[in-house]
Amino acid sequence: MSKIYVIHENNEWTDHLTKRLEELELPYELWHLDEGTVDLSSEPPEGVFYSRMSASSHTRGHRFAPEFTRGVLAWLERHGRKVFNGTRALQLEVSKVEQYMELNKFGIRTPKTTAAVGKDQILKAAEKFEGKPFITKHNRAGKGLGVQLFQTVAALEVYVNSPEFEEPLDGITLIQEYIESPEKYITRCEFVGGKFLYAVEVDTSEGFELCPAEACRIDDLFCPVGEEAPETKPMFQIVDGFNEPVIQQYEELLAANGIQVAGIEFIRDKDGVIYTYDINTNTNYNSEAEAAAGKYGMLELAKFLGSELKVTQTV
Repeated sequence: MSKIYVIHENNEWTDHLTKRLEELELPYELWHLDEGTVDLSSEPPEGVFYSRMSASSHTRGHRFAPEFTRGVLAWLERHGRKVFNGTRALQLEVSKVEQYMELNKFGIRTPKTTAAVGKDQILKAAEKFEGKPFITKHNRAGKGLGVQLFQTVAALEVYVNSPEFEEPLDGITLIQEYIESPEKYITRCEFVGGKFLYAVEVDTSEGFELCPAEACRIDDLFCPVGEEAPETKPMFQIVDGFNEPVIQQYEELLAANGIQVAGIEFIRDKDGVIYTYDINTNTNYNSEAEAAAGKYGMLELAKFLGSELKVTQTV
C-alpha cells in the first residue's frame, strides 16, 4: 500500500507529526536512519517520502545519520519517488557556508562571515573584526551549536586555546559579524509546501538555543543579541499579519532548491536592515505559540503530505 514515509533520527521531534498524520487517518511509516541497510539493486516502496534529517544528529549519538540518509535519498530520487526535502535540502542543512552562498545568489543579505579551519586560522580570520564584537558558530550545527559572542580577538584566543573549545564536526568554524538588534529577538519564517505559513519572534535574551521543540532546550552561555527580557514575554510568539518583501525571495530560493519545508531565520539591525543567517530544513514548531495564534505547522504539514500522497495514488 502506498503511504507517507518519514525519514528522521529523533523520535521526540517526530511525535508531533505522527499524531497529526493519525488524526487525519493517513497511512505512514517511520524510517529512523541512525543505522540500517539499503539494497541499491532493489526498488523503493511506493509512496511519498519526507526527510527530517538534522544537522545536529551527532549530538544525539547519531553521527552518520545524515550521510546514510543522503544515500537513501539518492536511491529514492534515482527511482523517481516523490521526495520532499531531498538531497539538495540535506546538502544545505549540514553546511551554513552553502546556505549563505545560496541566500546571496537570491539577493538575500547575510552577515559578513569568514569560514576557517584550524585554530590559528580562526584567530587570523577574527582579526578582520577587531574593534567590533563578533560571534563564532559551527558550519555544521543545529541547535545553536558553537554560537558564542566575543568582544575582542584576545578573548577568542583564550577560548580557542582552552579545554572548553568546541571542535566543529566538519572542522569548519565560522567567524561572523555581530548584528546588534534594538529588540532582543530574531524572527523565524516557517514554510510548508514551499509557501509561507507564519513568522514567529524568538526571544534570545537568555541564549541562542532557538529550536522551538520542547524536547531540545539547552543552556547556552553566550547570546549574540543581548540582555535580559521581561519575564512575562513568551520566548516564542507568532506575528500577526507578517508581510515582508524578503518572504518572496525566500520562496523563490526554496523552489529553486526543491525544498518544501523549512524555517528561515533573520535578525534586524538598528536601522531595520534584515540579515538572514540560517535555513533550517528540519523545522520544528512551538506548541504554546501555535495554540495562542491558532496556527499549527505540523497539521499543515500533515495535510500537505496527505494531499501529495493522494496525487500519487491517482496517477
